[in-house]
Amino acid sequence: MIDPFGRKITYLRVSVTDRCDFRCTYCMSEQMTFLPKAEVLTLEEIDRVCSAFVSRGVRKLRITGGEPLVRRNIISLFRSLGRHLDSGALDEIVLTTNASQLEHLAQELFASGLRRINVSLDTLDAAKFLAITRRGKLDKVFAGLKAAKAVGLKVKINTVALKGVNEDEADDLVAWCGRQGFDLTFIETMPLGDIGGDRTEHYMPVTEIRRRLEQNWTLSDISDNTGGPSRYVRVVETGQRLGFITPLSRHFCDTCNRVRLICTGILYMCLGKDDSVDLRPALRTSESAGPLLAAIDGAIARKPKGHDFTIDPGNGRPAIARHMNVTGG
Repeated sequence: MIDPFGRKITYLRVSVTDRCDFRCTYCMSEQMTFLPKAEVLTLEEIDRVCSAFVSRGVRKLRITGGEPLVRRNIISLFRSLGRHLDSGALDEIVLTTNASQLEHLAQELFASGLRRINVSLDTLDAAKFLAITRRGKLDKVFAGLKAAKAVGLKVKINTVALKGVNEDEADDLVAWCGRQGFDLTFIETMPLGDIGGDRTEHYMPVTEIRRRLEQNWTLSDISDNTGGPSRYVRVVETGQRLGFITPLSRHFCDTCNRVRLICTGILYMCLGKDDSVDLRPALRTSESAGPLLAAIDGAIARKPKGHDFTIDPGNGRPAIARHMNVTGG
């Protein structure tokens, strides 16, 4: 699949649920109204859409939420999609999770073919973690991470840089990830959805995080690419990889190779645009793959050149109305 700007689309991010057991302050409002279950694709329908994309050349699937592991029977989806790994049609399936369910699901995930996970973790302080997530327990996350390591899952930590909240923990996070053998990526907060406050108060460019880290760590630029938007360096002192995702301070649209499917069957060609294609009619009115593949091809032909994310001081309105938990982390 080639979009109008010559970019090869090889990466599909799939939100399997908008529900989450956390209520992170930068992601959603505290009192969320979640989608009715009747509007959400079945796991079998999600499998069918993913398989159609694989047949069109997608080599990487990322399963996201909300929190994907709170969806009932989610392991069955990983097991089913694993057939594309076995056939060689797919290079990898990756999971983004808050790790709250990992302690009891890590072994089954590994057995299904999963080898790599991203874990959202913004602080190492239990009280601060509770404040950010509004209900999360840090010890439960640590137990999940321990279980993931024990079964052989490679872990990358994703940390949203929040001014006045966790900016003083950057050094501690680099050191801790080094001891754990985890890679780490710092991410700028994204202007998606009404979170019940002004997110500009906490916006911090990760270029500033890097500048501060360079005072205490040796950061060596590397050309590693995991198929996503991160730009990576190697932390010489720990040997671990450190990434920076900069949707606001430094756009990465020129190399975008991904599209996003949300749990209702809506396909977004760009995280920062509202243009979308509803795949449900093609999915539900015909058992033939033809209409679904035609809808996918039509969507790729509409992929825009880039997004319009901005955060303006004093303007707390989101650039996009939908919340991150709906679009997928």
